[in-house]
Amino acid sequence: MNRMYKTFCALLLALLPVVAMAQIDGEFVKPRNGKFLLKNATVVTVTKGTLANTSVLLENGKISKVGTNLSSDGAEVIDCTGLFIYPGIIDGGTRLGLVEVSSVPETVDYADVGNVTPNMQALTTVNPNSEAIGVTRVSGVTTVLTVPSGGLFPGTAALINLNGYTPDQMYGGFKAVAMIFPNSGRRGRFDRRSDEDIKKEGEKALKDANDIWDNAKSYLELKKSGATLAYFPEMEQLSKVISGELPLLIEVNAASDIQQAIKWVEGKNIKVIFTGVAEGWRVAEQIAKAKIPVVTGPIQDLPTRGSDRYDTPYANAGMLAKAGVKVALRTDEEENVRNLPFHAAFAAAYGLGKEEALKAVTINPAEIFGVADQYGSVEVGKRANLVVSTGDPFETRSQIIHVFIDGYRIPMSNRHIRLYQEFLERSPGLKSN
Repeated sequence: MNRMYKTFCALLLALLPVVAMAQIDGEFVKPRNGKFLLKNATVVTVTKGTLANTSVLLENGKISKVGTNLSSDGAEVIDCTGLFIYPGIIDGGTRLGLVEVSSVPETVDYADVGNVTPNMQALTTVNPNSEAIGVTRVSGVTTVLTVPSGGLFPGTAALINLNGYTPDQMYGGFKAVAMIFPNSGRRGRFDRRSDEDIKKEGEKALKDANDIWDNAKSYLELKKSGATLAYFPEMEQLSKVISGELPLLIEVNAASDIQQAIKWVEGKNIKVIFTGVAEGWRVAEQIAKAKIPVVTGPIQDLPTRGSDRYDTPYANAGMLAKAGVKVALRTDEEENVRNLPFHAAFAAAYGLGKEEALKAVTINPAEIFGVADQYGSVEVGKRANLVVSTGDPFETRSQIIHVFIDGYRIPMSNRHIRLYQEFLERSPGLKSN
C-alpha cells in the first residue's frame, strides 16, 4: 500500500464520525440565502456610531436598510432584542483553506517549488470544504486574506469570504503579490552562522531581489513597446505590481529589515502593505512617515528578543497606531484563525484601545485592501457580512448567535461542535466492570 493511499484512508476514517452524525441527524444543514430582518438590536456600525434598538434588513446579499420600524414584508424576522450586531470580522493574514492537516504533506498547499513564484494563486488552491473554515466562521470571522509563503516571491494572496462551493464564489475582491523581504538577522536560536556569513547572505538576498525586480521592469517595458515575449508567468505577475495593478505585500519583521524595506520601496511608485512587522514599534515613526499601512500579528506571541518585555507583541499594534500608522490585525494561522477576536482583545488591552482594535479587524483591513465600499462596517449597500452576538466579540463570555456572509445565514455548527454534541451524552455510554 503506497503512502498516498494510506494518507487517503486515514483522512477518510477521520471524516467518518462527521458522516455518521449527518446520517443520524437525517439531513445536512446548509447556509441559507434569503431576505432577513434582524430586529431591535444594538448595532455597532464601526463608522457611524452605535445605534440602540435598531433593525437591519438583509436582501440580495447586501445590507438593504438600517433603521427603526422597518417593514418585514417578505422577510424572515429574527428577534435580536438584547443582542449586538457587528460587521463581519476580517483577518488580514492567514493560510486558511491552504492547509487541512499540517502533518500530512498532501494537504499542505501554501508553498510551491522555487524561490520566485508570484504567479502561483492562493485562490486557486483554497479548499472550500476545509473543516477549519466552518470552525472559523462560527467564531465571527467572516473574511480572511489567505497568503502563500516560502521563497522570495511565493505567490499571490487572495481575500476570501468563508462561504461558497468554489474558490471563485468565495473571492472577496482583493489580490496582492506576496514578498518575503530578505532577513538580515538570525533565523532563530539554533542559527550558528557567523555575523559575517549572515551579513553576506543578507546582501546576496537583497541583490537577488533587486535583480528580479529589474527583470520585471524590463519585461513590462518590452510588453508596452509591443515586443513579442516568451511565456514568462513570473515576470508577467510581477509586472502587475510595477504597473500598479496589484499591491505588494511585504513580509518584514526585524526593525533593521523594516528600515531597509522602507528604503527599498522608495521611488518605486507601487502600492505597498507591510505584513508581520513584529518590531514595528521600534521604528513606528519611520513607517508612519512613509505612509505604509501595516497588517501586524500574531498578537498573542513571544517577543522577538530575549531582552524585550513579555508584553511587547501585545503592545506593538497600539504603538504603531499611536505613531499614525494605519493598522490591521492578523493571526498568521491556518487552524486557529477563530482566535482573531482574542488577538484583538490583547491589542486593545495593551494600548490599542477597544474602538481602534475593532477597527483593526473590520474597517481598517477593508480600507487597506481597497474594499471598504463592500466590507468593514454596517452600512446600507455593503455586503451582508454580519455577526450577531450577546456582547463584545472580544470578550470570551460573549456568544456568537448568528453569522451572515454575503446574505447567507450560516449554520452555527462545525465539526468541533458536532463531535462535542455526539459525545456529551453518549448512548449507550461506557459500561463499568
